[in-house]
Amino acid sequence: MSFDGALIKEQGVTFAIVIVKPSVLTSADKESIRQNFSQYFGYVPTILMAQNSRGIPTYDGRRDIVKFLSHIHPSRIPWKHYTVN
Repeated sequence: MSFDGALIKEQGVTFAIVIVKPSVLTSADKESIRQNFSQYFGYVPTILMAQNSRGIPTYDGRRDIVKFLSHIHPSRIPWKHYTVN
């Protein structure tokens, strides 16, 4: 499996962001998907991020982190491609 994400430490909080398809944000399995991704980042709070057709991001997860991310342009996030077995 491979995915794009980022591990970030900001203002003393370490969290992860994972890019997912928009349908994941409305899925009943959203929380289990978040937990599955969390294992790859050391079980820190994990935010799911999807983009619409215009590239506008929607974040889902811990409210304080989502609020912070809503003020950050996605190009400023240190994205990385992850490959895991």
